[in-house]
Amino acid sequence: MELTRRDAAAALAAIGATGGVALGVRRAGDGAERSDGAKQSDGPAGDGEEIPDDEAVRETMTAVATVVYPEPVTGVEAFVDGFLDGRLDGSAHGEGIRAAVGEVRSASRSWYDAPVAEISAAERDSLLRELGADTAEEDPRGSAAERVRYYVVNELLLALYASPTGGELVGIENPQGYAGGAESYTRGPR
Repeated sequence: MELTRRDAAAALAAIGATGGVALGVRRAGDGAERSDGAKQSDGPAGDGEEIPDDEAVRETMTAVATVVYPEPVTGVEAFVDGFLDGRLDGSAHGEGIRAAVGEVRSASRSWYDAPVAEISAAERDSLLRELGADTAEEDPRGSAAERVRYYVVNELLLALYASPTGGELVGIENPQGYAGGAESYTRGPR
């Protein structure tokens, strides 16, 4: 199943976050830039940890999505990029995504000596498990594992299953917020 930017726009509309896609705005955050595109910040994590820029967030989230999403899904990069257009909007939630991605990136460099996008899919899966994101409860103010679960893993799953194409994977042919019309209610599942 091919995901598209249109699916990303539908997912954003379903969750009520359409501004970023409509305007196509990518905001630069505050903080001192470093040579690797990251910035130091006392953001949501509050501990002065590395907060990645938009490009690094998109690259990392796309790499994680290729592990989290089911195998038949294609077009992941454009889909994740489109979804993040509406989520990296300078809001507290957007900053939470940045901070959690920073934690994933930091763990990848520490444990695998490479950025998330450069390690194999099996190593990315291992990284998420070693972080505890596979079993942690989601909590935006909790432990690192709970924040990664909330802002990275669940964010990607929300994007996928709120989209019409992703919803079809689990038998939700008319996800909430996606206008399917009366026809979708009168016929059975495909």
